[in-house]
Amino acid sequence: MNKRNTILLLLACLLSLSVAAQNDEQQKARNKALRDSLAQATQVLAYHPDSIDLRLKKAAWNIQLEQWRYAKDDLDKVLFLNNTNIAGLFYRAYVNEKLLRYNFARLDYQNLLVLVPGNFQAQLGLALLNEKDKHYTEAYDGINGLIEQYPDSALAYAARGGMEKEQGKLELAEYDYAKAMSLDEANEDYALNHVDLLIQLGRKNEAYEDLRRLLARGISSGRLQDFYARLRKMK
Repeated sequence: MNKRNTILLLLACLLSLSVAAQNDEQQKARNKALRDSLAQATQVLAYHPDSIDLRLKKAAWNIQLEQWRYAKDDLDKVLFLNNTNIAGLFYRAYVNEKLLRYNFARLDYQNLLVLVPGNFQAQLGLALLNEKDKHYTEAYDGINGLIEQYPDSALAYAARGGMEKEQGKLELAEYDYAKAMSLDEANEDYALNHVDLLIQLGRKNEAYEDLRRLLARGISSGRLQDFYARLRKMK
């Protein structure tokens, strides 16, 4: 597997970690299975302490359990054994960010970009990290450069729109979410953010039109109730 595909798979894995379990019982069963896997991996590592593959799996399971420090311990060992391990750098950047170790996360992303220059996911991760760390100039430079490199990426436009929304740059954010919607018409999150921005901007008719399109696509009216309530309060 080439480096680019490795990063894509890792990103998909990390994004899947944010999906909530459907109910408490499923969550408990999932966590128990993860802990059982961790216990077995710990036993095997006693005999094979330098197994990079096993340590990466163990780190991934700890990440899913949000046991960030345990995950970091294994990732540190992976990168001690092989300091150019792409999976190790990607995971550790994510874990360091969760531990609020922003400078260390930034360094991991930068090292990753040395190994895979121009990689979309690493650049996006670095830009979002810089925003979180209030390095706004670097964040905008990074996301603007990413859009120049990947002008057909809905995710890049949505990421910039999220930054602008956070900073109160509502007109710019609305433009970027509209662009993201045009590139990925099926994405509900982009559409919902766009409606929210239209309401904040007082563009009532456009917001109603967006909501009509969402209903026509099959989104339940219950998910849109808050938007309709806000619109009814507008003059």
